[in-house]
Amino acid sequence: MSDFASGFWEWYIGIITVVSILACAVLLKSMSTRRVSGEADTTGHTWDEDLVEYNHPLPRWWIWLFYITIVFGLVYLLLYPGLGSYAGSFKWTSAGQYEAEMKSADEHYGPLYQKFASEDLRKLAADPEARALGQKLFLNNCAQCHGSDAAGGKGFPNLTDHDWLYGGDPETIEASIMNGRNGVMPALGPTLGPEGTLDAANYVLSLSGAKHDPARAARGKQTFAAVCAACHGPEGKGNQQLGAPNLTDNIWLHGGSEAAIVETITKGHGTDALTPGQSAMPAHKDSLGEAKVHILAAYVWGLSNPRP
Repeated sequence: MSDFASGFWEWYIGIITVVSILACAVLLKSMSTRRVSGEADTTGHTWDEDLVEYNHPLPRWWIWLFYITIVFGLVYLLLYPGLGSYAGSFKWTSAGQYEAEMKSADEHYGPLYQKFASEDLRKLAADPEARALGQKLFLNNCAQCHGSDAAGGKGFPNLTDHDWLYGGDPETIEASIMNGRNGVMPALGPTLGPEGTLDAANYVLSLSGAKHDPARAARGKQTFAAVCAACHGPEGKGNQQLGAPNLTDNIWLHGGSEAAIVETITKGHGTDALTPGQSAMPAHKDSLGEAKVHILAAYVWGLSNPRP
């Protein structure tokens, strides 16, 4: 539990928690008093003319079950965190449990991953056992962005084709997974203005043979050469050293319509990996380690390359 900014909140939470449990016990006691004589009075509620609600005490088995839960709650608060910043007798934390489980898993599965650590990625891509491990790693760590079929989505690359922002050889894929990528498309709207942005967008459309306005594309060609060619190249074929996409292949990461391209040029794309449509690829070297990344890279490379 995070540290409180003031000691008041620690006592506030602790007192309210304990008082609430004790209040439940008092309420239960007051509602479980047995009547001494006669038939119990009704609550005064009647439905369907003769369906009467009586005011009987609660069943004894239900009452004792409730008392047991109250005792269980008090014991739990002594053993585990729950009273402000009190850590409990067992000193349990979710972070500690996670670290213990990860350590146990590494001890159990570590030798299995290490067995493939020195193997060539191309050979691993054809190994059924390694591919099965790689698929599990992919589904647990990559499918949230790239999809379970690795076909990607808007803002997230398709890993099953041969269009790679940073290169599709095994070593580059492994480096991308290990260290992450941080591509940035600057916002050029303020620089180009609405008309200049629209001209540049139409020239970009012309590069892939898409429907465009020839007059605007002619004007946008000059803008592209002056502003965009530094990253995308003079012919618009991209630069894998920078992660600048190829604009001539009709494969679009953020959409290939005129409106989508205008939005990309105007607003750019930043580096927030948690926001769909952005350009950051998180590093996995700390969370997975070299051995797991090696197997995962082999699986990803095998998605777009034929296997024996």
